Amino acid sequence: MLSRIELLCNEKGLKMTEQRRVIARVLSESADHPDVEQVHRRATAIDPRISIATVYRTVRLFEEANILEKHDFGDGRSRYEEIPESHHDHLIDIESGKVIEFRDEQIEALQRAVAEKLGYRLVDHRLELYGVPIKRDNGKNERKP
Repeated sequence: MLSRIELLCNEKGLKMTEQRRVIARVLSESADHPDVEQVHRRATAIDPRISIATVYRTVRLFEEANILEKHDFGDGRSRYEEIPESHHDHLIDIESGKVIEFRDEQIEALQRAVAEKLGYRLVDHRLELYGVPIKRDNGKNERKP
């Protein structure tokens, strides 16, 4: 069975080598937002002949074809996810690097209202929140040291 990214590649007429198929599957199965090195590690577990250069080229190809979206979450690494079917925002745990996807209708409405107040119709946006986990002690909320 083809992965979602493989199907998109077929729709867009991209040539799919076996190594590209492995990389597409790895990306489609990623629940996180992997960087190229993580994709390479996962892909070489399936096919050890895949080079890091092949992963870089393939990720760039998928990005240029609007199949992947690149993110810079401030950790110095470009991270990737499939172009989402529906809009979502991100909360990044700056201690662990974990990325949490979320959607909040109140935030969406507020962003539209701000744009309208300034005389614009919002056509797109990207919201990234950066935080640290709250340590809970005896019912009190404290930031981890």
